[in-house]
Amino acid sequence: MPIQRKTSAKKAIRKTHPASQTGGGARSSHSSPKNPSLILLEDPALRSRNTFATPQFHSAFSPGFLHPGSSISVSHFTLQDVSRILEEASELEAMPVFRRAQRFAKRRVALLFYESSTRTRTSFELAAKSLGADTVLVSALSSSIEKGESLKDTGITLRSLGAECIILRHPNSGAPYVLGRATGLPILNAGDGSHEHPSQALLDLRTILAHFPADNGTAARRKPSITDRTLDGITVTIVGDILHSRVARSNALLLPRLGARVLFCGPEMLLPGFAANIGPGVEIERSFERALRLSNVVIMLRIQKERLSGLQIDLEDYMEQYQLHMERLAAYAPTAMILHPGPMIRGLEITSEVADGPNSAVAEQVYHGSIIRMALLARALDASPKKNEQSSRHR
Repeated sequence: MPIQRKTSAKKAIRKTHPASQTGGGARSSHSSPKNPSLILLEDPALRSRNTFATPQFHSAFSPGFLHPGSSISVSHFTLQDVSRILEEASELEAMPVFRRAQRFAKRRVALLFYESSTRTRTSFELAAKSLGADTVLVSALSSSIEKGESLKDTGITLRSLGAECIILRHPNSGAPYVLGRATGLPILNAGDGSHEHPSQALLDLRTILAHFPADNGTAARRKPSITDRTLDGITVTIVGDILHSRVARSNALLLPRLGARVLFCGPEMLLPGFAANIGPGVEIERSFERALRLSNVVIMLRIQKERLSGLQIDLEDYMEQYQLHMERLAAYAPTAMILHPGPMIRGLEITSEVADGPNSAVAEQVYHGSIIRMALLARALDASPKKNEQSSRHR
């Protein structure tokens, strides 16, 4: 069952006239130094991106109209698919640079980003270039998208110009399905609304396996065989804004299938009680300290201002309960591996001492991300017709 937004009327703040915000004991929109708070007023233009709607085809099977090289939801991957992706990643990692650059020389990959991104966009772009592919970046602020062109028409245009694969980031859940149906191309989901971020879950998995390898050690990392017991005994705690996090959702849909226990941790405003119904192997633990005691891996999430329209978060209270600082880590989870999908807000959900400390594998995540995204691109382009065949088909 997907996570749905459920906001208490007392906690939701709608955009009103200033006078109505100060009456009736409501907090002022100005934060005092003694009691800092983050006030986020709802912008009607953002309502669609803050509403999570499960795509009709969100299931264990990829819908038939999607290209077989698409990566839209981790639920579409079998465990055999996950094994193959990790194996492909290891093979590409070990391949000489010049040989790797010939793998998909002059193939065409489009990056279509309707939201700002640094890590994911750069990672995908460098991954494509590492494989020899030509890339083009299309952003919402420097294209016909700004003039009101639809996602469908933008996708058809890119296909007609010779794109053989599209990497999409979009503020609306389900957008990759629309693009996949419209173009017939392999679509790689780089994050759609509050739905999923499959490449992030796969890179998190690869990072975890590097620190908690299977019994046969190095050989398993080079040629991993993924089973439903690969992560037996591993507890992964995901902390923060679970409600709006596509990273949390993809990890919760993938890791328990490999035997991991996933704990969601956060305040009720950002983690409604029914979030655990997302799938088996997922539980809620409100106490950060209790969750840390059980954790082998801790994934910290940032407070996402763009996804919290209409909510008021007391930052001082949030930090007191859920900030990961060195004292808390040393007391409750001194050996836990710390992950963060980025960008980090240092001093809010995590301190610099922890982010840069010996438990942190954040930089490793970025590295594994580039390798995983090469593997996903290879999977997409291997399943896609050559550019000349494709261009003639749609001429």
